[in-house]
Parts: sequence; structure tokens; C-alpha cells
Amino acid sequence: MLGWREWISLPGLGVPWIKAKVDTGARTSALHVTALEEVDAETVRFLIHPQQRRSGGEVSARARLVDRRRVRSSSGAAEERPVVELKVALGGLQWPVEVTLTRRDQMGFRMLLGRTAIRGRFLVDPGASYIQGRPPHAPTSSDLDSPPNPDRNS
Repeated sequence: MLGWREWISLPGLGVPWIKAKVDTGARTSALHVTALEEVDAETVRFLIHPQQRRSGGEVSARARLVDRRRVRSSSGAAEERPVVELKVALGGLQWPVEVTLTRRDQMGFRMLLGRTAIRGRFLVDPGASYIQGRPPHAPTSSDLDSPPNPDRNS
């Protein structure tokens, strides 16, 4: 079981904790990133900001570009987004998830976990939060103080 929000990890990118909204209304998962750039036709580089409402503690990452998709946001605006495959860890499981990369500055959560990512793995209780637990301590920028590794990938 999952609640409508959960703490997840992105172990392939060195992100120990990021708060995610579990959204069964969204087909695709999305991650808030900045400084997004194409390294070549198959690779993108970006900064992840795992802490809500904070600009510090970013993690430098790169991932293989698997697709580009036209996505309609909750506000109704359509945009083409790069899609990468990231390893997600939650509830003792790790599995690959296709994630679109975008700016989510105005959104309440830095990560959105869509229905395709959880299908066949979890049921969602929309009245509960953090069913799978919380980080052992409140995540801080010191959790992410390891030097950026631009060669880290999923």
C-alpha cells in the first residue's frame, strides 16, 4: 500500500530521499530538474533539487534519453519533455521507471509518481500519507553534500 504522498529514493542518481506525490491520475512520472542540457543525442545532464521549497542541496546527474513526449500538465498546457529511465526505490522494492524531466517550481512536490510506475506493485490509499515510512531523520543538504558526479547515471 501507498499513501497519496511517500518518501522515495533515486539510488542510481545518489538521491537518498525525495518527497513524491503518488498521482494515479497522471500516466507518467515527472521530476523537477534545472540546468537541463543534451550532452549528445542519447544523453541528458541536469540538476535535481530534492528538497522542497529550497534551492540548495542539488545533485548533478546524467541519464540516457529514452524518448521525448508531449505531456499535458495539470494546468492544461502541453509541452514536449525529455524522458529518462530512473531506478526508484520504495517499500523495499527497486525498479526502473520512465520519468519526464521538467520544471516543477510552482508545484508542491519535486517528484510525481504516476500510475504507470506503480501499476502491478502497489495499491493507493488516498486518505493516507507515508505508509512506507519516513526518512530516518529529516533530510537536509548535508545528506546530499557529496561532490556532484556528472557521470552518475541510472
